[in-house]
Amino acid sequence: MSVIVNLHPGLSHLTDGKKTATVEGNTVGQCLNELIRQFPKTKPQLFDKKGKLHNYIDIYVNQESAYPEELAKAVRDGDELHITLIIAGG
Repeated sequence: MSVIVNLHPGLSHLTDGKKTATVEGNTVGQCLNELIRQFPKTKPQLFDKKGKLHNYIDIYVNQESAYPEELAKAVRDGDELHITLIIAGG
């Protein structure tokens, strides 16, 4: 099952400048694990030490938020994930 992961530009320095990656998986979590297998340096940017997504990471599946299921949300062949970084400022 092939899924396209669209990466936030803030992660490109960890993915050799790639903006997308093709991964396999049945859930968002499986897809992110495959992304980390391809680009190991992304793991600490996506997950905390307990294996939970950082609170500044938002995942979208086909332009719809994966929240509240997040990592358990099912994906299908041809779906697109978008990894966004929530940036606050003032």
